[in-house]
Amino acid sequence: MHGTIDLADNLNSKAARERAMSLPLSEYDPGDPELFRTDTFWPYFDRLRKEAPVHYTRDSMFGPYWSVTRYNDIMDIETNHAAFSSAAALGGITIRDAPADFRRESFIAMDQPRHSAQRKTVAPMFTPTHLDQLAINIRKRSAECLDNLPRNEVFDWVDTVSIELTTQMLAVLFDFPWEDRRKLTRWSDVATTLPGPGGIVATEEEKQAELLECAAYFARLWKERINQPPRSDLLSMMAHGEATRDMDPNNFLGNLILLIVGGNDTTRNTMSGSILALSQHPDQYEKLKKNPALIDSFVPEVIRWQTPLAHMRRTALADIEFRGHQIRKGDKVVMWYVSGNRDEEAIERPYEFLIDRARPRTHLSFGFGIHRCVGIRLAELQLKIIWEEILKRFDNIEVVGPPKRVYSSFVKGIEHLPVRIAG
Repeated sequence: MHGTIDLADNLNSKAARERAMSLPLSEYDPGDPELFRTDTFWPYFDRLRKEAPVHYTRDSMFGPYWSVTRYNDIMDIETNHAAFSSAAALGGITIRDAPADFRRESFIAMDQPRHSAQRKTVAPMFTPTHLDQLAINIRKRSAECLDNLPRNEVFDWVDTVSIELTTQMLAVLFDFPWEDRRKLTRWSDVATTLPGPGGIVATEEEKQAELLECAAYFARLWKERINQPPRSDLLSMMAHGEATRDMDPNNFLGNLILLIVGGNDTTRNTMSGSILALSQHPDQYEKLKKNPALIDSFVPEVIRWQTPLAHMRRTALADIEFRGHQIRKGDKVVMWYVSGNRDEEAIERPYEFLIDRARPRTHLSFGFGIHRCVGIRLAELQLKIIWEEILKRFDNIEVVGPPKRVYSSFVKGIEHLPVRIAG
């Protein structure tokens, strides 16, 4: 089975490389979601880093945009808040502009000083002391999930493990009704999907209707929390936080979606990506089994390898020259984390998956600067614990078919991954 998958992958990537090398750079559209669904975007970014590290796409399904593809250039954009904005009112943080009628502020889609004020409200969730408390339950839930996995039969790792564990974690973080926890996964998927035929929602109107259901559900919980003493869940923290307790409805829903997507996609897709990465690199799997202490470097390496969010976007606040290119006020600038994480100038042997890498946290998967993901340590903790528990139980988790990848150039995710565990 593996031989067939590998052969198909090789043919696919060979054709993609030939097309990427022959296509004029003026016709490049690296944000095409189809490249990500087919996992054929790599050679496009390889060429851009070498020949056009700051590149302009004149026409795409998302309109015109700049691509920044080198690690250090991305860092420079990330830290230049005077010139490059995250504000929702200007289009937000993804290559796809939020429709003008549905632009919702969240602290990641906000500039200073309001950004830090709202972010600080939820930061206590991720302190070392609180993470130590969360770890006990994460281990218990991980153990229960793994102990219930079928043996000697094919099942979908994404739904059975990655989604289940991350949605349980989200339910704990929000103190959300346990029996409804899969709603959180659904709302996360709806929030990041591209509406269209065959997708999980057909139209923008359908998408917004589901997100308003999310807002209504959380508004009921909010009323309960605001009338109770402060507690250590995200909703209570926001209900009682000075910078967040008087949020307008759009800001409220924006922050909810940010925390749901942030708590869902990064961990879930890296959890699935870790199984795939070790399947594709059996020598590293053997290394991990022989020395489980390598989990500490394996986790950040697999986060780099997967890069669960392919990009973040900024909007130019004024005309600016950047690396010899004239970027105009209002231009969309896309920082391709997925490319920066394969930049040979910043990361040694970036196309090798090395679980004992000397500096595994040299990656852009969580962003950089003030907008760096607030839940980094929790994401790493969840992945560390699940792999500690996997190694205690299973000698091998065999991937028995190709992954089905998400149609998105923002969420770099895996929808289905068929696996089998020998009994």
